[in-house]
Amino acid sequence: MKTKLLAGKIRRLEDRLVREHQNLAALKRRLPRTAVEDYALAGPRGPVRLSALFGGKRDLVVVHNMGRSCPYCTLWADGFNGLLPHLADRAAFAVVSPDLPAAQRKFARSRGWRFPMYSGHGSGFTADMGFMDGDDPQPGVSTFRLVRGKVFRVASAPFGPFDPFCSAWHFFALLADGVDGWAPRYRYQAR
Repeated sequence: MKTKLLAGKIRRLEDRLVREHQNLAALKRRLPRTAVEDYALAGPRGPVRLSALFGGKRDLVVVHNMGRSCPYCTLWADGFNGLLPHLADRAAFAVVSPDLPAAQRKFARSRGWRFPMYSGHGSGFTADMGFMDGDDPQPGVSTFRLVRGKVFRVASAPFGPFDPFCSAWHFFALLADGVDGWAPRYRYQAR
């Protein structure tokens, strides 16, 4: 009987968490949209404006990535690579990091990433979007809408273990010992 009660409690909590996540997203979308500068970022072929990242779509998802020095950001980006066809069907998608384009290309090639990457180096974009802690970039996501050539920020969210943007943590949480001190690495030894 206790098992059945516990299972029911778990199911109700899972349902509530889904509803709360939906409510949080709805509240974020209700915030006033703020016009943002049409930032110049560094792309693989030179400077590119934020408005150009929409690529004909009206919505844009920008992942704020800390760059090749962060194994956590690499974990998230590895996952986005698999989601890219689904994401790109609904909105434009790009990753912005402080790394220069040449370093981004090399690292993206080593990971097999297919999504577009741009450098925020020398731009106020990352800081103005709230993803800087002093001189250190922070991970997260911003969404934008393009309206008559003007860019508006719709919503944002930080990244971190157990956020809804990286499924690995949620799988590990279901293991007998949970996450058990696991941390992402660039390469893993076969066990």
